[in-house]
Amino acid sequence: MTSTPISQRLRGSLTALVTPFRDGAFDEHAFRAFVAWQLENGTHGLVPTGTTGESPTLSHAEHDRVVEACIDEAAGKVPVVAGAGSNSTAEAIERAVHAEKAGADALLIVTPYYNKPTQEGLYRHFKAVNDAVGIPILIYNIPGRSVIDMSVDTMARLYELRNIAGVKDATANVARVSLQRQAMGEDFVQLSGEDATALGFMAHGGHGTISVSSNVAPRLCADFQEACLAGDFRTALGLQDRLMPLHTHLFAETNPSPTKYALARLGLMGEEVRLPMVPVGEGTRALVDGALRHAGLTNG
Repeated sequence: MTSTPISQRLRGSLTALVTPFRDGAFDEHAFRAFVAWQLENGTHGLVPTGTTGESPTLSHAEHDRVVEACIDEAAGKVPVVAGAGSNSTAEAIERAVHAEKAGADALLIVTPYYNKPTQEGLYRHFKAVNDAVGIPILIYNIPGRSVIDMSVDTMARLYELRNIAGVKDATANVARVSLQRQAMGEDFVQLSGEDATALGFMAHGGHGTISVSSNVAPRLCADFQEACLAGDFRTALGLQDRLMPLHTHLFAETNPSPTKYALARLGLMGEEVRLPMVPVGEGTRALVDGALRHAGLTNG
């Protein structure tokens, strides 16, 4: 195990892992094999039980088991950032405490969806989770799903707390990177939550991406991030061109249905999702097939 602080290890391509199902149940065998494949292909970090992992439809027992299996399979090789968010503060604390006890390196806590809290409500929600655990917390700011956008000022207040370490920024507004960098400084971990704009995000001073596309193309996404972190944006642009159809078409229908279809095409798991998610239609299948060919991941 490295002695480097975890906040400095949260760099590069971190995969927002899907959760495979078989006959309605969590397919732990497929999940463990998938995590091992991710590690073999250079992924820099693992993020189970986030939105891409269909966490809203996991029972608490399933949620906890996915986190445990990920930590066990990772075996300390890369950081595991466990999704533990909820629109209920008490529930978020429960999942966060469990993840810490299970050995997670950090937590990903989403802004409470549906409730539409004020900025003060957001502050108190995250402070309550902060006060309940002793590992780093990444704020997951995704206005498109949660309706609420955490302000830079609120983020700066939270960064004064002991465990708030950074943000997964899914606003797709690359100017936020510079604004947050000015407010919190260079050590505030900034990870993009939006693959298509990650190139600009990194150029503005980002540290990496919590990626959907890296489920399907972990090596290419890791290479892209390594190029960005090295300041080699010519190489990064070439990889961006290769990956862009995936970045686009994996969202042709609601994530993660297109991603699971892609993974089924690669023979890594079934494409089963849980209601209210449904398998993708024929038009999206054709788009994803084309994106896989463009990236060089399939021949036909």
